[in-house]
Amino acid sequence: MSRIGRQPIDVPDKVEIEIMGSKVLVSGPKGKLDREIRPEIFLERNKDQIMVKAKDGTQRTRAFTGLTRTLINNMVIGVEKGFKKKLLVEGVGYRVEAKGNILNLSVGYSDVVAFPLPDGVSVGVEKNAVTLESIDKELLGQTAARVRAVRKPEPYKGKGIRYESEHIVRKAGKTKAK
Repeated sequence: MSRIGRQPIDVPDKVEIEIMGSKVLVSGPKGKLDREIRPEIFLERNKDQIMVKAKDGTQRTRAFTGLTRTLINNMVIGVEKGFKKKLLVEGVGYRVEAKGNILNLSVGYSDVVAFPLPDGVSVGVEKNAVTLESIDKELLGQTAARVRAVRKPEPYKGKGIRYESEHIVRKAGKTKAK
């Protein structure tokens, strides 16, 4: 079994977990999440911990225990604290504006790109920083990647949309021939 799969999932007092066969429902102060788990995996519940177990000993099934444990742990963290991703928009004349659940990106194209946010993702904008928040880590990461794909950072001037922690390796531009 994977090392991550062997670790128990600690369940805080504020979080409720319901296990109904292969369906897991996690609810907490921030909201509710549910997920269907693989049939070859089962969950064992103690007082304030959940253990992920494999029904058989095949390598494939043991590998899924770590994935299942991580997915359920992310659900527990999400409904308790939530997740955030910060994107930075860099470039002369590049602007971002949030109107309801639509993110308007003015990033060098002839028209403003209207990016609709999925349900469950909220946005905050200040100057050139976009902060996306959600209780679903998978949905948040996918949404942030799609926003970044509107204008990926380019290596010469660094213009574009990038993650806050992302480092863009710069290239030297053209030099004039003598």
